[in-house]
Amino acid sequence: MKVIENKVLPLREIHETAVIHSGAELGKNVVIGPYAIIGENVELGDGCIVGPHVVIEGWTKIGANNKFFHGASIGGEPQDLKFKGEKSFLFIGDGNTFRENVTVNRGTEGGGGETRIGNNNLFMAYSHVAHDCQVGNNVVIANCSALAGHVTVEDRVVIGGLCGIHQFTKIGKLAMIGACTKIVKDVPPFVIVDGNPARVAGINIVGLRRNGICPEIRDEIKKAYRILYRSNLSIEQAIEKMELELHGTEEIDHFIRFLRNAERGICR
Repeated sequence: MKVIENKVLPLREIHETAVIHSGAELGKNVVIGPYAIIGENVELGDGCIVGPHVVIEGWTKIGANNKFFHGASIGGEPQDLKFKGEKSFLFIGDGNTFRENVTVNRGTEGGGGETRIGNNNLFMAYSHVAHDCQVGNNVVIANCSALAGHVTVEDRVVIGGLCGIHQFTKIGKLAMIGACTKIVKDVPPFVIVDGNPARVAGINIVGLRRNGICPEIRDEIKKAYRILYRSNLSIEQAIEKMELELHGTEEIDHFIRFLRNAERGICR
């Protein structure tokens, strides 16, 4: 119990119909709604709010101040035919919002055994994060979009509604994916991709400005974009040209590093 202005308040607010396994670990000031289910191996951090009919199961460790709206299914078994019930994990950071009926699966042995989600992300209603995905910070995934297994989403990415992201693809930081887009190749940082088949439509200028990228660095990103997409060069040739002509800022270094590791090729 805690005392605020002479009022005694509970450290936890748990509805009488919630089912919480005795082995679960709950932090301070959590709220758990009607008919929610918390499994044996779940760790739920301070200040989390679990809405009605939410299921959190498996070896799932959740940080502080996350919100789970009704019907979300978190930490369920991977939807992978190779999965045979082995122990696998889901790690979630702080300050995330999981809207209605969002699903997030644990990892598989073939993918390192863990799915990871960072901090301050918004998963809109009915979105899905599959096994072994790695999601960074400040990401927005809109309604009904789905990440297949082993997808990497870097920081501050925006994915529009009804998108399908193919397994093993990577989405670079501050990229923006238009609604109803099918992604089957890697999306470089800082670009906008739209359509089916997916096409690069330009630089995410609005996103760069909103995230405090200064004009000088934005100009360097524009130059890198023109070298990659307007010079008729291969990826290897474009990297060489960038290294010769561009300043070695953190953003350009990240852009080049991403291209070097684009195993599936990149969206053009």
